[in-house]
Amino acid sequence: MDTQKEALRRIISTLANKNEELQTFLETVDTTLTGLQEESWKVTSELEAELERLSSALEEKGVELRGAIKEEKQRKEAELQKQLSEGKFALLSCEELLEFANQTLNITNEEEFLKAAKQIKERVTMAPAFRLTTRPAVSENMSQFTVDFSVERAGLQRLHFLPVPRAPEIDASSCVVRDNAVTVAWQPSSEVIVDGDGGGGGGSGGGGRIERYELEYRKTNKDSSLRAAGEACWEKIHDIRETQVTVTGLKFDSRFVVVRVRARNKAAAGEFSEPVAIETIAYNFGFDAATAHPELKVQGDTVTWEPQGVKGHDPRLKGKENKSSSRSATPSPNKTAGSRAGRDRFAGESYTVLGDQEMSGGCHYWELRPLADWKSFSVGVAYRASLGRFDQLGKNAGSWCLHASQWLQSSLAAKHNNRAKALDWPLPQRIGIYCNYDNGDLSFIDVDRLRLLHSFKTKFSQTLVPAFTVWCGGISVTTGLQVPSFMGKFLSTNRSLSNLSQ
Repeated sequence: MDTQKEALRRIISTLANKNEELQTFLETVDTTLTGLQEESWKVTSELEAELERLSSALEEKGVELRGAIKEEKQRKEAELQKQLSEGKFALLSCEELLEFANQTLNITNEEEFLKAAKQIKERVTMAPAFRLTTRPAVSENMSQFTVDFSVERAGLQRLHFLPVPRAPEIDASSCVVRDNAVTVAWQPSSEVIVDGDGGGGGGSGGGGRIERYELEYRKTNKDSSLRAAGEACWEKIHDIRETQVTVTGLKFDSRFVVVRVRARNKAAAGEFSEPVAIETIAYNFGFDAATAHPELKVQGDTVTWEPQGVKGHDPRLKGKENKSSSRSATPSPNKTAGSRAGRDRFAGESYTVLGDQEMSGGCHYWELRPLADWKSFSVGVAYRASLGRFDQLGKNAGSWCLHASQWLQSSLAAKHNNRAKALDWPLPQRIGIYCNYDNGDLSFIDVDRLRLLHSFKTKFSQTLVPAFTVWCGGISVTTGLQVPSFMGKFLSTNRSLSNLSQ
C-alpha cells in the first residue's frame, strides 16, 4: 500500500505542476489576446492618421498647382484685354480718319482741299492704328502646366505596410557577466518579414532599415519555461543603437537573468528573439533575527543598536560617570537590560547578529557600510556552533573579524582567537568582505580606496556564517554581489600585511 501511495503522490505532484503550467499558459494567452486587441486598435488608428496626412498632402499640392494655373491665366488675360482695348480704340480712330479722307475727295475748292489733305497726312502719321502691333502679346498655350501623375499613382498603388525586422539572435557565447553587470550581444537578421505580395512599400525608401533595438530582462530561478512569465515583470531598455548593451547595477538575487531583444525600424517593431537565461550566481543572505542581541534591531538589510532604557548603555548619556573607567567603551554584562528571548539569541556584551545563509565551499563576497553616527562595529565570519551567547567576535578560535571604532579614538583592527592586530589605515566607509572557503582566505577591502586592509589565511573546518557586532549606531549590508574583478589584484600578489598566527 505504501508503494501505491508513493506512486499516487508522484501523480499528484505531476498533476499539480501541469495545473500550474496550464494556468500560466492561460494567463499568457489572455494577456496576448488583450495585447492583440490593443495593438490592432493602435495600428488601425495610425493607418487612418497616415492616410489623412497623405490626403492632406495631395489636397495641398492640388491647391498649389491650381493656383499656379490660375495665376498664369490671369496674367495672359490681362495682356490680351489690354491689346483688345487698344485695338478697338485704334480701329475707331482709323474709321473716323477714313471717313474724313473720303469727304475730302469731294472738296472742289483747291485751298480747302490742300488744307484738309495736310490734316489727313498729319493724322495718319499720329494714328494709333499705325503704332499698334497686330500680333497677340501672349499665346493661348498652357502646355507648361500639363501633369502626368502616373508614376506617383503607381507609387500610391504600391503603398504597403512597413517591412517588419526579423528577430535578432542572441549570441550566448559573447554574453559576459562581470561586476554585477550583464553584457548581452546579438546578431541582427538581414531579412525582413513582408506581408502581402512582397511590395514592402517603404523598404526602398529606407523604412525597412533597422534603426534601434529594444532589450528586456527579468530575474528568475528557473531556466525553463522562459516564455511563461507575464509581460509586466520585464525590465526594458530602449533606444539601443549597437548590437550589444550592458545592464549595470544589478543585484544577483536569483539564479538567472533572462534576456530577449527585438529590432525596430522606422515605425515597426519585430518579434522578440528567443529568450536566453544567463546564470548570475552570487552570495545572498539576510540577518538571522532569531540570533540578534535584544538591543539590536534588524530591519531589511540594516542593523541598528537600540538600548532598552538603561542609561549606562549609551555613552552620550553616561557623562562623567565613565571618565574614570579603564574598561573599553562596551557596556558591562551586568548593565544589560535585555531579557533572554531564545536559546540562539546573543546577550550580554556580545551585541552580535549572524547571517542566515551558511558557507561550506566556494567564493563569497558582500559589502558593509556603517550608518551615520556609528561608534563601533565588527564584521567577519564565524562557526555558528563556536559562539556562545555572550561571546564577542574575534575572541575565540571560531570567529574572524575586522573591528572598527571611533569611540574616544579611531581604531581599526583585525581580530581572531582573542588576539588583535592594529591596522594603520583611515576608517573605511565601504568595506568589502571576501571569503574563499576552499582556500581558507578571508579578506577585508577598503572598496572606495581599493586597499587590502587585512587577510586571514586558515583552513576552515566547519560551515561559516557572516557575523556582525554593532554597538551605538548601525550598519547596512549589500548582498547579491559577484566577487568583483578588482579582487584579482589582491589575490594575485603577496599579502602586504602580516597574517595573525593561526
